[in-house]
Amino acid sequence: MSARTTALLLTAVLAVYFVLMTGRAIALLETGTGVGIGLGVGVLLLPIVGAWVAVATIRFGLQTERLAQRLAAEGTLPDTSSLPRMPSGRIDRTAADAWFEERRAEVEAAPEDWRTWFRLAHGYDIAGDRRRAREAMRKALELS
Repeated sequence: MSARTTALLLTAVLAVYFVLMTGRAIALLETGTGVGIGLGVGVLLLPIVGAWVAVATIRFGLQTERLAQRLAAEGTLPDTSSLPRMPSGRIDRTAADAWFEERRAEVEAAPEDWRTWFRLAHGYDIAGDRRRAREAMRKALELS
């Protein structure tokens, strides 16, 4: 199953969950008691915050995909297929770190080029640092 299909499936499940949570929140609000109303408001906030997070995450993914398509069209999409892999399929840590250092040097040489930030984000990702990968990708999106 592709990552996009998985994301769509999980988003659909999350939407069903939000509908069910909203129904429970309304039932709590209709009790008319102070505790019921308080819990109802709290439960109602969960789907609202969850929906906001889901939309923000989907938007980030779509924007990232657009940048990847631009790089692919230019023929400069990061290629890690030649890096050695462990039996699990993950890229060997030493090779990932070396590849990352090359990307970091590219960013230092051209800090205003979104392409270098995109490749740095990919470097962070293969090195296993997802938080910094997202930060670098946000910078790439900001510069694009």
